[in-house]
Amino acid sequence: MRDQLRFGLIQIRRPGDPVAADEHHCFVRRLEVAPTQVAQVDVFTESLDASLYDRFDGLLIGGSGEFSVLDDVEPIRSLLRFLETTVERGMPTFGSCFGFQAMSLTLGGHVVHDGERAEVGTYELELTDHGNGDHLFGHLPESFLAQQGHKDHVMRLPDGVQNLATSQRSEHQAARFADLIWGTQFHPELTLEDNSRRVLRYQERYAEDMEAVLDTFKPSPATHGLLARFADVLAERE
Repeated sequence: MRDQLRFGLIQIRRPGDPVAADEHHCFVRRLEVAPTQVAQVDVFTESLDASLYDRFDGLLIGGSGEFSVLDDVEPIRSLLRFLETTVERGMPTFGSCFGFQAMSLTLGGHVVHDGERAEVGTYELELTDHGNGDHLFGHLPESFLAQQGHKDHVMRLPDGVQNLATSQRSEHQAARFADLIWGTQFHPELTLEDNSRRVLRYQERYAEDMEAVLDTFKPSPATHGLLARFADVLAERE
């Protein structure tokens, strides 16, 4: 039953960042669960250890605000080590944006920082053949709009991992890393209103011409069911 699932939302945000609470709300809404079913796990103040596998039925990895997966700081290094173990154990996981990049890097993919190809706003994506055949992504139309907010890009996915979606600016937009482990470069937890608030909060990092960025925002309803389908997959296993 979906209403009995427990999720751990791993967050990579500075202590006191108000976006952390907003991010929690967005994931709760898109998972279609109660707020009490999603616990926030702060990489800067909490230990990432094996106890999380016992506490939760599934893990979520959110965005990062001011941080890059390429930052050489201990909380991010610790998260990458934790994700390697997470994959080895087959723990159900869904990573959004930073989470997608972190999972790719952990498993041997290649991530670069390239602000010239940044995607901040709403962008059109297309499913690949592998995406069409995927349990979660096969429900999406061939072409769909998605909310974005990133300057880091996955240039190469780990060996054996298939790309599920692509955009003109950033080729790798989604992947299934293991049986029950998915990630998206885009933000399926966000609506255009959510994303516009997020960009305004981090505008110094993500956008110099804020008016031009805000003009790109459009609704992205096709992506809104991805996390609920992830929850359904987990509920079916119980």
